[in-house]
Amino acid sequence: MLKEIITETTDAVVAAVKGTDNIMSAVTGTVKNQIVNVFKGVGEVGSAGIESVSSVVSGAIRGAGQVGTTVTEVSQEVVHSAVVGVSQVGGDVIAAAQEATHGAVAAAAETGGDIAGTAVSAVKGAIVAAGEVGADTAEAAKSAVGGALDAATTVGSDAVGTVREALLESAALPRDVIESAIKGHQDKK
Repeated sequence: MLKEIITETTDAVVAAVKGTDNIMSAVTGTVKNQIVNVFKGVGEVGSAGIESVSSVVSGAIRGAGQVGTTVTEVSQEVVHSAVVGVSQVGGDVIAAAQEATHGAVAAAAETGGDIAGTAVSAVKGAIVAAGEVGADTAEAAKSAVGGALDAATTVGSDAVGTVREALLESAALPRDVIESAIKGHQDKK
């Protein structure tokens, strides 16, 4: 089912972007619609739905890449839209932040994109979305950092170090929260 979600989302993003001048608006609208449809399809907001968030984000990023945007450019908005979409259906925003960020970093790795830049953009998107929907932004940041590091782990140890360094060096992210999240993630291992 997850592979089908990726393909469906990729196709939906490509179709939505064709003939539009505002690529980001088309992508973000498609992501929210896909999230809502997935949750309606699984009939629950539990773990089955949350796990599919990563697939929707991955498919959206792949689709955006097919129409000429980079993974880093689109990842913040895609993750933001996914987290907001989960909130709209009453889902767990913190878990969605982790899954969405994981999907973005995994898609970057699979498509040869900039995983470090994507991780920073995705974490930022998760934090902004959490704030907009009234969720705990620090918890969303920790969850998103965990998702980024987990995805980087599947690529290799060099990728984990690259992502960790990029997250710590980004002026766009709250350093104290990011340091705590990285430490917490390492302690879980």
